[in-house]
Amino acid sequence: MMDSIAAAWRIRDFVPGEGLAAGAALGEGEGWIPAEAPGDTYRALIAAGRLEDPYRGRNEAAAAWVRDREWWWHSTLELAPSQPGEKLTLVFDGLDTFADIYLDGALLGQAGNMFRSWRFDLSDVAPGAHALAICFHPTAAMVAGAPLPAWSSFTDRISRSRRTLMRKAQFGWGWDWGPDLPTIGIWQPVHVERRRSAVVRSVNFSTLSIDDGTAQVTAEAELSGSAEVVFELIDPDGVTVASATRHGSGGVAMTVPDAKLWWTADLGGQPLYTLVARIEGAPEHRTRVGIRTIAIDQSPDPDEPGTTFFRFVLNGVPIFAKGSCWVPASSFVGAIPDTAYRDLLARAVEANMNMIRVWGGGIYEPDLFYDECDRLGLLVWQDFMFACAPYPDNDPAFVENVRAEVAEQVARLRHRACLALWCGNNENQAIQFFDDYVKGVQTPLAGLSFYDELIPAILGQLDPVTPYWPSSPWGGPTPNSMRGGDVHNWTVWHGIPLVPDADPVGAYETAPEGVAFTRYAEDMARFVSEFGLQGAPDIGTLRRWMAPEDMVLGSEGFLERIKDVADKASAMMAPVTGAPATLEQFVDFTMMAQAEGLKFGIEHYRRRKPHCSGALIWQHNDCWPCVSWSLIDYDGVAKASFYSTMRAFAPVMASFRRDGDAAELWITNDGLTPVHGEVVVALVRLDGGAAWRKTVSADVAANASACIWRGTVIDTPDHVLTVRSPDGLFPDNRLLLAPIKALALTDPGLRVTGEQVDGELRLTITADRYALAVRLRSDEADLRFDDNHFDLAGGERRTIIVIRTGGGAVSPDSVEVTSWNERYPV
Repeated sequence: MMDSIAAAWRIRDFVPGEGLAAGAALGEGEGWIPAEAPGDTYRALIAAGRLEDPYRGRNEAAAAWVRDREWWWHSTLELAPSQPGEKLTLVFDGLDTFADIYLDGALLGQAGNMFRSWRFDLSDVAPGAHALAICFHPTAAMVAGAPLPAWSSFTDRISRSRRTLMRKAQFGWGWDWGPDLPTIGIWQPVHVERRRSAVVRSVNFSTLSIDDGTAQVTAEAELSGSAEVVFELIDPDGVTVASATRHGSGGVAMTVPDAKLWWTADLGGQPLYTLVARIEGAPEHRTRVGIRTIAIDQSPDPDEPGTTFFRFVLNGVPIFAKGSCWVPASSFVGAIPDTAYRDLLARAVEANMNMIRVWGGGIYEPDLFYDECDRLGLLVWQDFMFACAPYPDNDPAFVENVRAEVAEQVARLRHRACLALWCGNNENQAIQFFDDYVKGVQTPLAGLSFYDELIPAILGQLDPVTPYWPSSPWGGPTPNSMRGGDVHNWTVWHGIPLVPDADPVGAYETAPEGVAFTRYAEDMARFVSEFGLQGAPDIGTLRRWMAPEDMVLGSEGFLERIKDVADKASAMMAPVTGAPATLEQFVDFTMMAQAEGLKFGIEHYRRRKPHCSGALIWQHNDCWPCVSWSLIDYDGVAKASFYSTMRAFAPVMASFRRDGDAAELWITNDGLTPVHGEVVVALVRLDGGAAWRKTVSADVAANASACIWRGTVIDTPDHVLTVRSPDGLFPDNRLLLAPIKALALTDPGLRVTGEQVDGELRLTITADRYALAVRLRSDEADLRFDDNHFDLAGGERRTIIVIRTGGGAVSPDSVEVTSWNERYPV
């Protein structure tokens, strides 16, 4: 007989305080509905027909009652007979959030942090069937009497949810891209742990140095008791390459000859070793690890006096971090399918990214997320879960709760090859700084001791090797200063003043010229860990989730999908495409402006290499179907910006820099070998042909950026400046010489032919005249295109491969191919 907890739980709601008297601890009474654990209360209610899907139509507000009820989850625990000396523990990996746990109607214990596991001793419980129940209390009610830390900028928003007083995913109470749907329930696995001896609780693995192919590493184990532990390191081919033994918790040093190094996807392979920790009488602990060093270079920049670098150094090589910020893949965090993680992370690599930033207002992601980053070669910037708010570090119970959370998450993730940085929070110091600056005061930040004392102390004990950063943004004389550290650039879009030195310069802007993406050119930051513009999701995604009567620009149902100030999009579109007249135009125009803006920003930041050494886009993904800053919408459809990012993040990038009537061509090379070749620069007529073409030699050192050509250009709506590599060194690129809305585009004469080969659809597209933003779209959200939203000059041809996720044939009739010229003729 094995221990078991039924995966099919039952849930029932009550007026707060009434469930226990009604027999809920024993599963008595009627009105129970089925649920899965891990799972989500909202999803269970939808499946039972008690709740309309909050993602559909205008249903978000109609789900508000869920947070105010008392929710009971009930199942049956089957315990097998124990062996002599065996200790049994009931383990909840994640309870969201304030919970009382009952066994056979008796209180077993309590929980109060969704970011921690909770363990309860079952050693004295008889074998057989037992009623297991969890009472989840309304979260806001549990902290209703506690005082809020003062912070006027966010007082109203925080007062409504009191989110900073609980250890719970902060975004669930609503954000400027997410709905107000705070979750409740069992969101991580539940299991019974049996042991008769000490067991390995967690391991760490660090690479201290690599010299002439030989790596010096340390392996460490945290044990539940005193025992001898044997470490064995097995290489990717299954060969044991190092071993060591110690007694009790702690670490050992090992030497690994001919070490196979772990690199990011753009620089090399991702060989993973297996670290085995064995204790006699206990199951062996096996962990996948990578041999690599990681550090942050903050040395003075000799070419820009008064500034310091902020660049990640992987295996001794300074890298440019190309990536995006990750938010939870659904508001219903307990019900995110594994396929969503695998797809979204694989597409980060497809977009030539080498880093993902896990944002501090979401969740510590599950092991699968980090498994995939290890496997794919994506570095992880890991925020601790504090965001945009003050936190009560003067409350002893809250502090101890945070201490346990941080220690557990560090112990869980510290061995990861992908882990590049621990970060204390998202924007807390920066918001306090800007708020104080406007008011002319200096206010102590509630929560500062977490980032300056508690977290560094725990990292010093459990993970002293991985770099730590107190906040994002941080560095320089003040938060968000361009002189050092990382910057969040919200001058573009939000109109927040830049901070060239210690103080913000300029006023808060709302006019189109004040928030235009061309202002990225003013940003001399060392590392940009947030920047972005909003773009609508695919029109098909909106149709799948919105009511037909709301598919109108300005409708209430559509505006509910925009959680930021809706007029900001108008300021972004005005200088690029002009104002939209229909919802379909809003989708196209915001997508185009977002794509062009991110292209402009990425090119600027990468040209500044090494003075700027990172560009992380806000944001990678969505938690629900909405208008947001994401590159990929909730249904998995990539926006135009995904493809412009993919090209701008290519290992070798060609880009133009405009300087008055001059244009410079730069080659940026992130590779470890020099780039040599010839490139073709042309002034192309939009109605066909070229005014001139030049062949230019490109010789750029490894890991460098250089200007290789300079010429004269003038503003004109009839031409575009292009660059291409006959040898395919980089993706084609262009510089528009007039706003998109002013271009003299003509019918491009597109021709499309298709063939199906081994389950793929191959579409060959040819243009007679310049085709702007050739778009392939489908109402089938599971189709994937290897390129999209690209330009074709007259006489050019491109073959695009279309596949279906999970396999299956793709019909040519399912894909529509058009260009901007055809959709918006002059």
